[in-house]
Amino acid sequence: MLTTSGKAATEGQEFIEASRVFLKHDFLPKMKHCLEQMSEQDLWWRPNEYSNSAGNLVLHLCGNIRQWILNSIGGSQFERDRDAEFAERRSRPKTELIASIDATVSEVDRVLERLSPASPAGLLERFPVQVYTTSRLQAIYHVVEHFSYHLGQIIYIYKLRTGRDPGFYRQLTQR
Repeated sequence: MLTTSGKAATEGQEFIEASRVFLKHDFLPKMKHCLEQMSEQDLWWRPNEYSNSAGNLVLHLCGNIRQWILNSIGGSQFERDRDAEFAERRSRPKTELIASIDATVSEVDRVLERLSPASPAGLLERFPVQVYTTSRLQAIYHVVEHFSYHLGQIIYIYKLRTGRDPGFYRQLTQR
């Protein structure tokens, strides 16, 4: 796990920095490592019709974080077709998937960087997203948690399909 700088003056600043660190500097590199090491065929493998492929999970995460952060907090326009994220069966190229999640997380990072937890609306401002009314804090927390959840599934698929340990924690203990 990567940690924050320790320079935040408020809990809100620490929360936003931690969210940015988790998404861009911890979770995203792990995901990209797994995706890059898997074959194109393995990215779209699923054990049965009730399970998701790593490719579907990437499409789903892009849709989720675009809706919850970029659209709802950042104000960018986005029409989401959630069902299509899971229904996709075409093998989209690995480079396209990686570029999409990379660009989406970079956009989210820019939105969070500009977000001021000290503003009058701040992290407690509420807004509608999907069928919920949520605060900015809860939306960010949801996205970080949701990304982590699906990253775990992608790492599991990676291990199943490659028979390898990605070595994320082994690398940390060797430093």
